[in-house]
Order: sequence, then structure tokens, then C-alpha cells
Amino acid sequence: MTSMISDTIKKLAIIFFAAISVKATCSYSMKDVSYPPEVKTARVNYIENKARYVNPQLSPQLTDKLKQKIISQTRLAVINTDEAHYDISGSITDFSVNTSGISGQTASSNNLNVTVHIIFKNRLDEKKNFETDITRNFPFSASISFADAQTRLMDDILKNISDDIFNKIFSNW
Repeated sequence: MTSMISDTIKKLAIIFFAAISVKATCSYSMKDVSYPPEVKTARVNYIENKARYVNPQLSPQLTDKLKQKIISQTRLAVINTDEAHYDISGSITDFSVNTSGISGQTASSNNLNVTVHIIFKNRLDEKKNFETDITRNFPFSASISFADAQTRLMDDILKNISDDIFNKIFSNW
């Protein structure tokens, strides 16, 4: 009986150490999020608003939303120094409205267009550096004002743009 328990413990120990050694060679992965295990820190610089029309709430809220997403969905520490393994910066380059639907001779629907230019630097592997534009269109009824549309759409804008930026950075491994 003692020999059987001893064999069982040995088998469990082998399985445990095999699982640990396999995990040690893999990247971290959480909900389709992956990055190399040596990456420990990220810096999210203030996302400046360089669009012709400036919504004063968009830059600070987008910057904060992206930081919070990284904190909640990765094991990375968000820091504010040049030593961060990942350095994320960018600017809002478009925040505009255009007509997307016409009924009779009047506009029936509009799109709020938002483009953010992202610069990603991987200080551990410069081959992974990139710049890209993230663009989203948010439809709204032409019967409401542009100011009201911005207010109503802000949560969707922040969620979708920050999700797109996050996915571009953390889903390319």
C-alpha cells in the first residue's frame, strides 16, 4: 500500500513539474491576450488631440481607458518612466462628422468619425515596433445635434477605440 501511494506521488510530481516547465516556455495568455513573459511594464503616454475639431474630454478619457484596460486585462504594471518595456503613444487625428444617409432631400443619418494614430514601441524587441491608424465610425440620427451625439456616443467611442488599440498591441503574437 505504501509503495502504491509512493508511486502515485511520484507520478503527480512528474506531471506537476512537466506542466510547470511547459508553462515557463509559453507566453502569458489571458482572454486572447498574449505577450512574452519577459515583458513586465507598459507606459501609456497622453494621447494628444490633433484633430481639427477638439473634444476636450476625449484625450484624457481615452488615455485613462487604455491604461485601465491594460491594468485589468494583463499582468503588466503601468508605469510613467522611459524604462517601460512597452511604450504606447499617439494622437487623435480625426474627429469629424459626415452625412451617411439621405431621405428625400435631407440628411437622415450621420457618422461621427474618429481616428487615432498609435505609435507602439517594444523596448525588448524593436522588430515589433509599429505605427498604425485606428479608425471607427459611430452612426447617429441626423435629428440630433453634433454636441448631443458626442455626449451620447462617448462611452462607445472610448470602449471601441481602446479595445481596438489594445487588440492591435496584445493580439499580434
